[in-house]
Amino acid sequence: MYSGLFYRTARMVGDGIQPVYVFDGPPPRFKKLVIQHRAEVRVQARIRWEEALAEGDVKKARKYAQSALSLTQEMIANCKKLLTHMGLPYVSAPSEGEAQAAAMAARGDVWAASSQDFDSLLFGSPRLVRNLTISGRRKLPNKDVYMEISPLIVELPEILTSLGISQQELVLLGMLVGTDYNEGGIAGIGPKRGLALVKGKRTPEEAMESLDWDFDVDYNEIFDFFLHPPFSEDYRIAFNPPDAGAIRGLLCAEFEFSEQRVNKALAQMKGTIRGKQTDLTAWAGS
Repeated sequence: MYSGLFYRTARMVGDGIQPVYVFDGPPPRFKKLVIQHRAEVRVQARIRWEEALAEGDVKKARKYAQSALSLTQEMIANCKKLLTHMGLPYVSAPSEGEAQAAAMAARGDVWAASSQDFDSLLFGSPRLVRNLTISGRRKLPNKDVYMEISPLIVELPEILTSLGISQQELVLLGMLVGTDYNEGGIAGIGPKRGLALVKGKRTPEEAMESLDWDFDVDYNEIFDFFLHPPFSEDYRIAFNPPDAGAIRGLLCAEFEFSEQRVNKALAQMKGTIRGKQTDLTAWAGS
């Protein structure tokens, strides 16, 4: 985990990108069942990971290792410490990190929200960047096939205009096809049918009138949460030169990272912190 955070971030900074990290706070209460399900998935993945290790099947073990990982408060604290040593700001969200990042983008304090999840758009981020840290070749799940991955910029106003819908209708569409709070969406509803169903609708009651909402959460709660999520205005975004000694002390001394590789990443970061964010349009090739 620390390896991915450090080396991917160093690469981004070396490319002229200045990231602001957002850490999740307590999730909304109606996410409880989803969290329980994900915890059960991690338990099963850990069992399979341990079985693969016992069998000496490294390839299989690697497959389940990431799914078995769960973050501890100590891990999160170390990530924040590492970012501080790297001279990069972070924000602790009062609830969902994506909602916080969307609010910061909407306020113009950052250029975009970056996530693999389209929920950032439902929270109102005017711009979403996907694949920011996974550009290059990526192996497809369960296949010996690789595909090229490059950053993708999604502009919310263009999406709304092209679909001919409002932000409220976009949230309703997301709820029909599935969000983090009703995973999988409503059976039999795909993007095309969902779009037709939400056009002209302003409330969840109107959109769900002829549908079977089979989730243990009130759809009004999800709808209101996306449109009015909690976020903090108490943050400061400042970029500083990386503290090479502190980074080596944390990564090399405590976590036994290769000092040579760490130094190489530090050299990549050197002289790239400029004090304010710039847009990613040219870098992303969009």
